[in-house]
Amino acid sequence: MNVMKTNNKKFHYRLLLVVSFILGTIGCKDSYLEPEPLSFFAPENSLVDAKGMYAALTACERNMRYEWYGDGAPIITELVFSEVCVEGTTDKPGPAQNLNIQITPTSQLNSTDYNKIGWYWLEQYKGIKYANVVISRIDDATYKNEAERNAVLGSAYFHRAFRYYRLCNQFGDVPFIGKEVKEPKLDFYSTKREVILKKIQKDMEFAAANCLDNVDRGRVTKGAAGHLLTKINLALGDFDKAIASATAVINGGTYSLMTSAFGNVPKEDGAYLTNLGVVRSDVVSRLHWWQNKAIAANKEVLFMVLSREDLVDSRLDLQIMRQAVPFWGVSNSNMLYTPDGYAPGTSDLAGQKIDLVNTFGRGIGRARGTSYHTKKIWDDKNDLRHKQYNWMNMEDLVYNHANLIGKSAYYGKNLQLKDANGKVLTTDTIRNWFGWPHYKIYNPDPRRTQPQGGSYDWYVFRLAETYLLRAEAYWWKGDIANAMADVNAVRTRAGCAPYTDASKFDIGTILDERARELFWEEPRKTELNRIAFLFAKTGKAYRGKTYTEANFGTKNFFYDRVMEYTDFYNKGVKANNGQEYTMSPYHVLWPIPQASINANTKGVINQNYGYDGYANNTTPLAEIPADEDN
Repeated sequence: MNVMKTNNKKFHYRLLLVVSFILGTIGCKDSYLEPEPLSFFAPENSLVDAKGMYAALTACERNMRYEWYGDGAPIITELVFSEVCVEGTTDKPGPAQNLNIQITPTSQLNSTDYNKIGWYWLEQYKGIKYANVVISRIDDATYKNEAERNAVLGSAYFHRAFRYYRLCNQFGDVPFIGKEVKEPKLDFYSTKREVILKKIQKDMEFAAANCLDNVDRGRVTKGAAGHLLTKINLALGDFDKAIASATAVINGGTYSLMTSAFGNVPKEDGAYLTNLGVVRSDVVSRLHWWQNKAIAANKEVLFMVLSREDLVDSRLDLQIMRQAVPFWGVSNSNMLYTPDGYAPGTSDLAGQKIDLVNTFGRGIGRARGTSYHTKKIWDDKNDLRHKQYNWMNMEDLVYNHANLIGKSAYYGKNLQLKDANGKVLTTDTIRNWFGWPHYKIYNPDPRRTQPQGGSYDWYVFRLAETYLLRAEAYWWKGDIANAMADVNAVRTRAGCAPYTDASKFDIGTILDERARELFWEEPRKTELNRIAFLFAKTGKAYRGKTYTEANFGTKNFFYDRVMEYTDFYNKGVKANNGQEYTMSPYHVLWPIPQASINANTKGVINQNYGYDGYANNTTPLAEIPADEDN
């Protein structure tokens, strides 16, 4: 924990420095580069050495972490536009359920209650802006040597490439901004997706060669750079390069899969699991316990975002339990009944004799797992990620409401979905009844009486995903033996038997393993889209189907996979709010917010197929202008 405290201080210092820098420039117009003489944090005074440059990049680090944190975290939008989750809010209209109606260029696209499509558009360009300040000014500073300069530049390239990789797979063709913008700009043009990917591929080759591994947690590592480069190589269909970049990370000597228990043993604040004699001491539980993520013994982490309970001025709550745990508590319109007819059967209020809330948190079921994610993909009973109490099912909880004491024979007994006659014992099976990965989702919340998830670090890249990325590259090349070996490296760490039948191994096998391993870590829609683009580019068949770039918006792998594996969008399921879960092939790409298109009065930002405004598109740029190629 001494390492964590040291890193806390360094992180806090850098954060304060960059916040001061940003605040010092707010409100400036043409005089942006002419600060008051005593303005210590003006660019000319702060971006003068490596220390100042890294402080500026802390704005990128801070901007990045918002994807996983807070109420209605943006990562939920990535998940519900996939086969692993749906939007579980059922008590009001507006959440992303009927996508044909609710997802348009003029819809509310940046709302805690509805979706965060607009957040990805705006905040990723904000991160690009922060990175471009450092990239454009890289040679205005003085460095100890060329290696120090290149490490700073590589880190800035990483942050910019991270955003463009996401934008290119969420929105397709987007404007490329490659330099610091010092004055209002209204002439943006969409650039071809592949052109941007080739640019950031070049940048990340530089970053992977020059970033360092011996840096503080939260900073860009050489491993993180190589990992992102692998994703970009895959997106471009450069499979040999993807294998090489992934192998450099895997075999580089710095990182390794955690295959045995390490660090601190997870402990619950509540007594429920403790009273059952549950001790979650396996390697999977340890890997995801908050106290073990940043310690030196953890060799699997490549890149992470930081938030700590003791960083009062800059902490940000995960609130992951609130988002991904079912609404098992009590409300007037949404409750669980006992088989003998009493309601409410459960309580998520503090002070209950059987205390469930401090063990599982107060959930509202926003990221509602599908049966694909909660049941169908678990093909090995020994999988540590799905063993009882690492993975929770509603049947593992008990009726605990104090009003049941002395009245219901079911007080203290396990929950039931149906009574003996088959009657469903909840008013909302979507929001109330699904399983969740407790080992990953639980984290203490000392500031709330109804815990929702406190301030703790979160993984962005882990070596487990690097193996799965390399497996994918091997699969695209037809090397099934090596693809299986990489999937098995992750699979056997979780206690599963290895795959041996090459005839049953395909891209779906890899995606299933990603779903088991990377919930709330991977941006699921981004990765599905990347694969959909590849199927269209290569013409490779998937289970008898082939795809083309010409009709990407009407026929694509993303849509076919969601329709095949979810039990919502493909079955006409309706939520209690009256909305039917509906998706169309054109939802493979998100709409460009109309406000951004309208404000761009001297240029053209193209709209994606299927959305109003598509007819106004022009040919996207086929190359990056020389003055933007920084």
